[in-house]
Amino acid sequence: MKIAVIGQSLFGQEVYKELRKDGHTIVGVFTIPDKDGKADPLAIEAEKDAVAVFKFPRWRVKGQAIAEVVAQYEACGAELNVLPFCSQFIPMEVINRPRHGSIIYHPSLLPRHRGASAINWTLIHGDKKGGFTVFWADDGLDTGPILLQRECDVERDDTVNTIYKRFLFPEGVKGTVDAVRLIAEGKAPKITQPLEGATYECIQKKDNAKIDWNQSAEDLHNWIRGNDKVPGAWAEVDGQKVTFYGSTLVDNGSAANGQPLEIPGASRPGVVTKAGLVLFGNDGKTLLVKNLQFEDGKMISAAQYFSSGSSAAVELTDEENCFAEEMRAVWQSILTNVSHIEDSTDFFKSGAASMDVVRLVEEVKLRTGGCQLQNEDVYMNCTFQDFIQMCVRRLRGEDEEEELAVDYVEKNTNNMIIKMPHQLFINGEFVDAEGGKTYKTINPTDGTAICDVSLAQISDVDRAVAAAKEAFEEGEWGKMNPRERGRLIYKLADLMEEHQEELATIEAMDSGAVYTLALKTHVGMSIQTFRYFAGWCDKIHGSTIPINQARPNRNLTFTKKEPIGVCAIVIPWNYPLMMLAWKTAACLTAGNTVVLKPAQVTPLTALKFAELAARAGLPKGVVNILPGSGAVVGQRLSDHPDVRKLGFTGSTEIGKHIMRSCADSNVKKVSLELGGKSPLIIFGDCDMDKAVRMGMSSVFFNKGENCIAAGRLFVEESIHDQFVTKVVEEIKKMKIGDPLDRSTNHGPQNHKAHLDKLVEYCQTGIKEGATLICGGKQVQRPGFFFEPTVFTDVKDHMYIAIEESFGPVMILSKFKSGEVDEVLRRANATEYGLASGVFTQDISKALYVSEKLNAGTVFVNTYNKTDVASPFGGFKQSGFGKDLGQEALNEYLKTKAITIEY
Repeated sequence: MKIAVIGQSLFGQEVYKELRKDGHTIVGVFTIPDKDGKADPLAIEAEKDAVAVFKFPRWRVKGQAIAEVVAQYEACGAELNVLPFCSQFIPMEVINRPRHGSIIYHPSLLPRHRGASAINWTLIHGDKKGGFTVFWADDGLDTGPILLQRECDVERDDTVNTIYKRFLFPEGVKGTVDAVRLIAEGKAPKITQPLEGATYECIQKKDNAKIDWNQSAEDLHNWIRGNDKVPGAWAEVDGQKVTFYGSTLVDNGSAANGQPLEIPGASRPGVVTKAGLVLFGNDGKTLLVKNLQFEDGKMISAAQYFSSGSSAAVELTDEENCFAEEMRAVWQSILTNVSHIEDSTDFFKSGAASMDVVRLVEEVKLRTGGCQLQNEDVYMNCTFQDFIQMCVRRLRGEDEEEELAVDYVEKNTNNMIIKMPHQLFINGEFVDAEGGKTYKTINPTDGTAICDVSLAQISDVDRAVAAAKEAFEEGEWGKMNPRERGRLIYKLADLMEEHQEELATIEAMDSGAVYTLALKTHVGMSIQTFRYFAGWCDKIHGSTIPINQARPNRNLTFTKKEPIGVCAIVIPWNYPLMMLAWKTAACLTAGNTVVLKPAQVTPLTALKFAELAARAGLPKGVVNILPGSGAVVGQRLSDHPDVRKLGFTGSTEIGKHIMRSCADSNVKKVSLELGGKSPLIIFGDCDMDKAVRMGMSSVFFNKGENCIAAGRLFVEESIHDQFVTKVVEEIKKMKIGDPLDRSTNHGPQNHKAHLDKLVEYCQTGIKEGATLICGGKQVQRPGFFFEPTVFTDVKDHMYIAIEESFGPVMILSKFKSGEVDEVLRRANATEYGLASGVFTQDISKALYVSEKLNAGTVFVNTYNKTDVASPFGGFKQSGFGKDLGQEALNEYLKTKAITIEY
């Protein structure tokens, strides 16, 4: 069709381009005159294509069409007028002239919100649904018959800008082009607008955007976001007009700590906090405003209200002066209407628009080798002098975010002062749980409380997930180059290494791990894990795939590996930091964000990790740590619709429950590392000393609180008694005691409930007829210590032969010489399949047994030999999915296939 495009802006430009791609002939573009010497984007695009462009300042005078203007329009011979976005009044002589009439794009679901500020009023009224309408123009104001409508959800914190960018712009362009396509096909409907539900609101201008404080928090929020960014909701503060931007509803703002700010008419003073300005509705509920703008146009972070004028100007070096002059030339090329760029030149008052902001950000990035500004940085530093000062500070690293505030619990122990965060970590900040709820974490060495820890509630989970979602979808993490992501993870590993003694001490105090083991394994392997995965960041890629060609055309099919999004991780208490590292490192490497729930009884190293992650420079919202109960925090993470992956290590029973919840909620991806009853087969031809040493390690390593611990040892009868004798001799040499004592071999069990279960477990073994050789009871001293225990004569049907102890309990059974297949049958007769082992000097036998053992890991003549590069995970009811190694990345990635025809 022959189409006249009447309108302006980037939206008009995109509609114009798509109509041309669809094969239509644009016979004329009618747009607004140049402003400050700059043409409208629609005009620029059309002129590049040599399409006739008309820039009429007006179409009519005193209600009458201007004949010369109409004549120039008629000469184009349009069959349809398309008005994608038009601020001028078009006379009916033009509207009705084409054979197919005129269609108009309107950014609301008509008949609701007729008028020029439809998006503003959609938000101001708190509509749950928004959208756009393409309608047939008539002589009314947005009253013509409806051709096409499309709707979207309005999110709680949407602004005019966010809903426009997310839906109204991209889908509006498509919808307008689809409407033209329907007209061309003769299928375009004309649906009369209903009278019911019709509304018309005035144009939002600065003078009618003043805030009425006598409203609920939600209504205040809707008013501020409905006027954000144009025209801007404002109020009198300290005798001047201040405009409010970036409003969000918050659930616990009433407990905010900060400096009060008197606001005339408000129900109570606002509070300037490190997160922004907390405001109160007349219902006592709260909202948070991020940015403020003063009458002179200067915009600041609301958190800096009381310190906005305190920073002294930095003196520029020769190199920085060269950069400043380069940027002055860039400003000059953008602001062509300004004769000379002075230090006081205001970017926006001189005519710059949003596209110019994007260009300025890119120019800085290009000229500095990667300094990444945000659009907001330009808005907040709009004079040339302020802009240069901001850029220089950023390049020097002086303009970093304010120092991380940590309310430490300090302890003088292990010849050092350890500093432990104890609050939730959400969106880059340590914060109290809703209602200030806490619980005590206990030192298993003596049963005393270490400190109070914040106890996360459902609302805290929702805040953390929202922060992770924003960081993934809108923040710099999702846009970051993979190598830069790897650099940050390497830096995090370096910081963990710098703090390894402190981390190991905290681990010993909170979980009972022997300090030397914590230093080597709990912490040491955690550092190795982050370093290993950091190296994978820029090596994640898809592949090209040959497919059948659609002749005579050709095809290219390739895959992309993409991050999943917000991932939840729920970890156990036996290796608090290492379990965090095994999952979180792969998760972050893949580009996801994470909300992690540490075990309620061992939260402290996870919170210390959060501090180090922030100091390493991971952006806000990428890592969130929520100590709390599984029933509340774990359940909400399983149910949350914005969580797309959940990684869990723990019991099989809980794993099954998590699978059901993840399926019922949004079919989120799940990986599970669950219970085990790992068999270790020791043949008579083994190296006896090594078999004893490694056999003990397989059971007593980390006090038996080890997911791959050998839950049952099958020893060939020819060496059984000798093996038992040697094991008992070695047990007698073990020192049970304070885990911070360097000579201690065996520390306390993790917590009291677990200790009690071990006592009950051993009593059950005795009742069923197993022979208790040693141990089996609590050590008579303060704390949660349990004796290393050995049972022999354990039959296959016994409870202790079937169920996991998760403690220092060796379960021994004999097998007859030569009965390889029979012992394999017994070893595999379990619903678990996490790990297994075999000791023999016969390589053929070793390979045969390792092939037949039904477990995710098989150790031959060793045990507990895990490595960050080797995949780890179980079979059967020990779960599915892998930690560690390249395979772990697949748990946190999704594969997209793309096929192109050419």
